[in-house]
Amino acid sequence: MAVSGFWEDRARAQGLVQELRIIKIGLERYRTLERVAGDLQALLELGEEAGDESMLAETGRELAGLERGIEDLELTTLLNGEYDARHAILALHPGAGGTDAQDWVEILGRMYSRWAEEHDYQVAILDCLPGEEGGLKSLTLQVAGPNAYGFLKAEKGVHRLVRISPFDASGRRHTSFASVDVVPEIEDDVEVELDPEELRVDTFRSGGAGGQHVNKTDSAVRITHLPTGIVVTCQNERSQHANRETALRILKSRLLEVRQEEQEEELARLRGEQREIAWGSQIRSYVFQPYTLVKDHRTGEERGNVQAVLDGDLDGFIYAYLKQQARANG
Repeated sequence: MAVSGFWEDRARAQGLVQELRIIKIGLERYRTLERVAGDLQALLELGEEAGDESMLAETGRELAGLERGIEDLELTTLLNGEYDARHAILALHPGAGGTDAQDWVEILGRMYSRWAEEHDYQVAILDCLPGEEGGLKSLTLQVAGPNAYGFLKAEKGVHRLVRISPFDASGRRHTSFASVDVVPEIEDDVEVELDPEELRVDTFRSGGAGGQHVNKTDSAVRITHLPTGIVVTCQNERSQHANRETALRILKSRLLEVRQEEQEEELARLRGEQREIAWGSQIRSYVFQPYTLVKDHRTGEERGNVQAVLDGDLDGFIYAYLKQQARANG
């Protein structure tokens, strides 16, 4: 960074600084695990020499934590996709199920927020549209931190909920669906061309919680990309300019995803493969009735404690998916 001319290409320089920061984080995690392993080895030897059962038991518990740390670090090395290190943008929408599906979107939003906070990621609501009776018609979250997209890309797809509906006076069991779309947040260092003639920009007053300025100024921004029909809304920031900049970044991310999907479809056509449509695929079921179970249909990973999963315990599902992808690509 001290080399002459390093900051002349600012976008490239910022990208390199981000890469360096991620490498440093990984290196520090490795060194920490190495120190812990050394301490546990010394503790184990001491416990064996003294015949201290309590010390050996404590060493065993610490060893389990070390194994989890090593697994986490190993999985991080699997995140070698071009955009894995970037922040993630999650867009959640209800499917079949009416008000229950809208409530399901709100539950999923809370689940991802709790998972993110547990991993020291920053979460921001970029857009939120409440339902008439309850729940949310749409929710867009930004999850900011190293490798956020690399981990959360495992969550893209349709999520199914089976439960006794709190909105059904007869107490019947309902099945609801919600889609989770995950894209990396694209900064200016990635080339995605936007023709101003192909954009329709609308402004409106922000809704929901947000302080004294909410509903008093037209600060919220909606951008429609006319060729693809992609619509992006942002009302998180205080100013119209800031919301516009954020919305443009999200739009670039969505257009980049479309471009990548088109390339994959073309490769599949040339190979003569029948490609599964991921958007319509049910990736995971969360069942409260007649039994309790969360099952990922891609990996077979299961958890009996549904509430713990909805409280953010997603690592088992995410790690199983990443391992499966690593084997498939290896």
